Amino acid sequence: MSVAEFNRFSGTPNYIASSELSDAVNVSVALRRPLLIKGEPGTGKTLLARAISESLGAPLLSWHVKSTTRAGDGLYVYDTVQRLNDSRFGGADVSDIGNYIKLGPLGQAFASEREVVLLIDEVDKADMEFPNDLLHELDEMQFTIVETNQTIRAAIRPIVVITSNAEKELPDAFLRRCVFHYIAFPDRDLMETIVRVHHPSLDDALLEACMKRFYWIREQPEIRKRPSTSELVDWLSALVRGGVSKDRVLDSFPFLGVLLKKETDVQVITQARPKTMWSGR
Repeated sequence: MSVAEFNRFSGTPNYIASSELSDAVNVSVALRRPLLIKGEPGTGKTLLARAISESLGAPLLSWHVKSTTRAGDGLYVYDTVQRLNDSRFGGADVSDIGNYIKLGPLGQAFASEREVVLLIDEVDKADMEFPNDLLHELDEMQFTIVETNQTIRAAIRPIVVITSNAEKELPDAFLRRCVFHYIAFPDRDLMETIVRVHHPSLDDALLEACMKRFYWIREQPEIRKRPSTSELVDWLSALVRGGVSKDRVLDSFPFLGVLLKKETDVQVITQARPKTMWSGR
């Protein structure tokens, strides 16, 4: 019986999950469907797979997709270069092609004798055919290594978490096979809970001042890249290490470059600050 049948995901001490996100994870596990996660950068999409792995006690395999990634790369790679080198300079038995077959993350997940969590990270970075090329393997939970005519079948279906930054539209056929969840940006109450995980002893007054400034920035319509949860956590770390007081946060904007990563955004905040920011401290 699988690990997931004994446990339900509800987050971890280091990963605060909303009830909606927990439900989406548990439905995905129960239905044995891939979980497709979207949301702003920095909202914990990638870290979710690690949290599921920790919560359910299942090993984590990660496949970080790039623009050049092909679906077949996740199954296996035939290392022809190594075989050629061995044939010229000696080494392994070059007559056994199996010595030069290296399973990718998807292939390892299928070949595993125990349940694993498989992260397919930023699926929308690859070309449009990439998601469609995964459909058969994700449905059948098996594939054949052409060079050896060996079929790899999953004895236990992996828990598949797929993240997307919505850079490209994903095919309808792919979406139909997934359980979908959008991680909404945390409201102030949830954000304070998340922050307390990383900064349990943070002064209440300093946290209140920082939250006020942080959400004020996110509300500015001219901002091109709004700061994320991870950037807020980093900003608080910088403030604590720098010994910055609540009053300084309210009277200036220390370490602004930790929150904002575009010059135009810094200019927007710098120009708007005297007009609106400090009124009603």
